[in-house]
Amino acid sequence: MSLFQPRLLVVGTAAAAVALPGQFVGRFTTPAELSESFNVVAPQPLKPLLMHHLLRQPDWRRSLVLVNWNEVAHQLELPLSVLGARVTEFYMKDLERKLRRAIVDGHPRTHRPWKKILIVVEGIYSMEGSICKLPEIIALKKKYKAYLYLDEAHSIGALTALLSLPSGAYLYLDEAHSIGALGPTGRGVCEYYGCDTRDIDVLMGTFTKSFGAIGGYMAGSRRLIAHVRRHSHSMFYASGLPPPVAGQISAVLRELLGRGGAGVGRARIRRLADNTRYFRKRLSQMGFILYGDDDSPVVPLLIFLPAKACAFWSELMKHNVATVIVGFPATPILKVRCRFCVSAAHNKEVLDKILDLIDKIGDDLEIKYSSRPRTNHPIEYGRC
Repeated sequence: MSLFQPRLLVVGTAAAAVALPGQFVGRFTTPAELSESFNVVAPQPLKPLLMHHLLRQPDWRRSLVLVNWNEVAHQLELPLSVLGARVTEFYMKDLERKLRRAIVDGHPRTHRPWKKILIVVEGIYSMEGSICKLPEIIALKKKYKAYLYLDEAHSIGALTALLSLPSGAYLYLDEAHSIGALGPTGRGVCEYYGCDTRDIDVLMGTFTKSFGAIGGYMAGSRRLIAHVRRHSHSMFYASGLPPPVAGQISAVLRELLGRGGAGVGRARIRRLADNTRYFRKRLSQMGFILYGDDDSPVVPLLIFLPAKACAFWSELMKHNVATVIVGFPATPILKVRCRFCVSAAHNKEVLDKILDLIDKIGDDLEIKYSSRPRTNHPIEYGRC
C-alpha cells in the first residue's frame, strides 16, 4: 500500500532481484536453492487454461475445487469447469464439514475418491475487507493431511502446477491485498497470524499493488517450480521483467527487510496499520456499517441503495476524494458499498479531513445505519 518511492528506482542485478523475494516470503537464502524453488514471471493476462495437454489430464476430472464463492475471483469458474473439475462453494464455518463429506462420499457420479481437493480462499477479501482465518485452515490441512497452496496474485495459471503434485488436498490462498500490508514487516497473513511458512506448500504473490511494479512470483517445491517452468504460458509467451521494474521490486524488498538503512519500508508498514485502525474506528464511531477486520486496509462502507451510493460518490468527487463504488453484479443488488483503500501515504490530517467530509455526507444522505450507540469519545491515533 503505497510503499513506492521514486528514489528507490535503482536497477539491481538479476540475482538480487530473484533472491530478495525468496528471502522475504520463503525460507531460502542461497542462489542455488532459490533457482530451484522460486520463479519470477512478467505480467500476462489471465487465460481460461484451454491447453490441450491439460484437457487430456485425468487429474482434473477427479478433482474437487472448494471455493469461498462470494468472496473469491469468479474468473476461476470457467477454466476449472472446462478442465472438468467439480466446483463447490463453501463458507468458512462449514469448510470442515464439506471436506469430511468430500472424503467420505468421493465423486458424486463414480463414488471414487477425489484425486485432488483444492481449497480456494483469499488473504484479505477485496470486497469484504475481512482477513482469512489462516490458523484454522492450516489446522484443517494438518488434520486431513492436506497440502497448502498460497497464492497472492489472483492468478489461475499456477493451478496447472498442482497436476504435478501427489494426490491430496491443497489450499489456494490469494494474498494480493495483504502482501506488503499485513504483519510487522509486510509479509502478509502468515506473519500477521504468526504461522510458519513451512505449513505453506505453494506461495504466490503480485508486485502490482504494494510494490508499485508489475509481475509476480511463485515459490514452492522443486518439482512444482519445474512443472511451471515447463508448462506455464507465462514462461513461454511473456517477456522478462524490465530492468527498472526489477530494480524497483528489489529496492522495496530491501526496505521491507530492513536493509535500506533508513527504515522507510517498515515505518510505512506501521503507518499503514495505524491509518487503517484509526480510519475504521472513526467510521464505526460515526454510525456507518463496515465490513471486515480492524486491521484490514480494505474498508467497505455499506450504503445498500444504488441511488444513494452514486450520490455519495459524487459528493466525495466534488471535494477531490476518489473512491470506488461497488454494486451489482459484483455484489448483491441491495448490498452496494463504497470501498476505501487506506494507504501508508496518508497521514492523520488527511484522514481527519476525509472523515469529516464523510461524516457530513453520511448525515445528508442518511446512510448511517448502524444500531450501535454513537459516541464522541476521542480516538487516539497510533494507539487504536
